[in-house]
Amino acid sequence: MLKMNSISRIFRTDTIQTHALRDFNLNVTEGEFVAVTGPSGSGKSTFLNVAGLLDTFDGGSYELDGVNVKGLSDDELSHLRNEKIGFIFQSYNLIPDFNIFDNVDMPLRYRGFNAKERKRRIESALELVGLASRQKYLPSQLSGGQQQRIAIARALAGEPKILLADEPTGNLDSLMARQVMELLHSLNEQGSTIIMVTHDPDQARAIKRNVQVIDGQITDMSIYAPLTSAQTA
Repeated sequence: MLKMNSISRIFRTDTIQTHALRDFNLNVTEGEFVAVTGPSGSGKSTFLNVAGLLDTFDGGSYELDGVNVKGLSDDELSHLRNEKIGFIFQSYNLIPDFNIFDNVDMPLRYRGFNAKERKRRIESALELVGLASRQKYLPSQLSGGQQQRIAIARALAGEPKILLADEPTGNLDSLMARQVMELLHSLNEQGSTIIMVTHDPDQARAIKRNVQVIDGQITDMSIYAPLTSAQTA
């Protein structure tokens, strides 16, 4: 599903070079749920941007769902990103003046789906996150946890091959965070492939596979027995 071999990403100024990623190797198979952890400045966000085709890389190779992304044009990368990847951000990024249906609809319009297909995808995604009855609400009428679930629905509506989540519970209290994590685990159990960047050690320990990044390199890949709901409560 996702294969990175010896990826490097270097940020240059007139005087210095910063190696954000160096010799970065990661293979994520279909249906996995992977937590990516590490201190601030370790390269987690750079990895997520490269994985999400939002940033380029300087060396190595990257295959996404069998497609070698190196050398693709901006238009080709944009098409691949829209077709294969669903993004879940810490800050939701919902449009405040649009109701929930229209927020989920927006990226589907850019992809050119007709109205019937968009409606099917939107209703299916909202059903998955348990908010099908709220589609006419504005974001301001929902709790933070509900807004994040809408953001997840927006990602799911594109029927992506992989979900990339960047600190998806970072703005939530503990109860709402637990609800969002339960939803992500449920989606994974239904077959979704998820890579999640997190600073929360408890969330990471509840995910079977953990990847630790320090100074732009993977320093540890551990397989855990995920904690049960009772253990995390």
